[in-house]
Amino acid sequence: MTVVAVVEAERSGGRNTAVLVVFTALTNLADGVAKVALPLMATQVTRSPALVSGVGLTLTLPWLLTALHVGVLVDRFDRRMLMWAADVARVLVLAALLAASVAGAVGLPALYAAGIALGTAEVVALTAATALVPMAVAPGGLERANAWVAGAETACNEFCGPFAGGLLVAAGASAALGATGAAYVASMVVLALLAGRFAPRADEAGPRESVNRRIGEGLRFLWDDRLLRIMALTLTVLCACWGAWLALMPLMATAELGLDARGYGVLLSALGAGGLAGAVAVAPLNRLLGRRWSMFADLAGTAAMMAVPAFVGGLWPVAAAAFAGGMGGILWTVNSRTLSQRRVPTGLMGRYNAAARLFSWGAMPLGAAVVGVLAEAAGMRAAFAVFAAAVLVTVVPFLRVARSAALE
Repeated sequence: MTVVAVVEAERSGGRNTAVLVVFTALTNLADGVAKVALPLMATQVTRSPALVSGVGLTLTLPWLLTALHVGVLVDRFDRRMLMWAADVARVLVLAALLAASVAGAVGLPALYAAGIALGTAEVVALTAATALVPMAVAPGGLERANAWVAGAETACNEFCGPFAGGLLVAAGASAALGATGAAYVASMVVLALLAGRFAPRADEAGPRESVNRRIGEGLRFLWDDRLLRIMALTLTVLCACWGAWLALMPLMATAELGLDARGYGVLLSALGAGGLAGAVAVAPLNRLLGRRWSMFADLAGTAAMMAVPAFVGGLWPVAAAAFAGGMGGILWTVNSRTLSQRRVPTGLMGRYNAAARLFSWGAMPLGAAVVGVLAEAAGMRAAFAVFAAAVLVTVVPFLRVARSAALE
């Protein structure tokens, strides 16, 4: 970021932070409703764990298939315009799915197609938004902005969205889909209030090389930085667990815990409640414990989130574990975003974020696919136990590389 850009970001930083928080809240509220609505709609079509988890897979599969190419787009074009385009695509997809729902023609193929389209739009929107933050906010305000944005993201995606989604699905699929589309439209209006220029400059974007070469630059930057590399690899395992939990929990909640759509929404909202607590506590915990142990809380929380359904069961223990997982997740998110925004050049942010999320978010569909197969073969509790063990494997490598001095 140049001196002029820093001055502009300082002048408009408070306003831009507020705009980004509201935009994030609206889009993630819509994402949270969709995340509940589509899998629950699938349970009305089939009771197969593999087929139901397939809906969760489609929502995250685009991270694996398109993230690297989207990163090139983000480093070449106006990042706000890309966020607008993603919202337009979401509205069109939901309108088509709503029309199919009214006609009574919603089946698994329609849900899978909608999941792929919504997931691809999410890749574009989140990659562009993360790269846009250091352009909209001065360096000194990054941690505060990231905490507010991540808090809104988690509270709405994992707390308000799922709770509202359960209520809306209980009222009817049309109500859920219509409300989701309206939230995306409102977010497009809010995004227009951002102050600043969000297209990478020619000197930041670099020469117009081939797409594969530019993708390689992002991958090399990530892999050559030892700290960023271990963070990405650790998050790969954690995100695979989250993908597995989100894919299999709808069926476990309804089949074994005996929850209806409203009860499942309440259970899923425990993730968001934990995330909201983490957003409030991140700054004090960083001062008290340091970034290293704040981020380690995500490993502990995710392990609990996977182990409790495997060995304990029951609504309230599962909800408490989800709260711990959500709180740890937000502590990791705020710290990792702040670290990367300070370590990565602005012109490389899109490709870096895409590469990092290929390793992490790209693991979510793999987790969803694997947990479905494991649940079919050995049962749902055994599937959760396997993923709990996977988290424990990451503890020693993370603590060995992520030293306090490097993180601070």
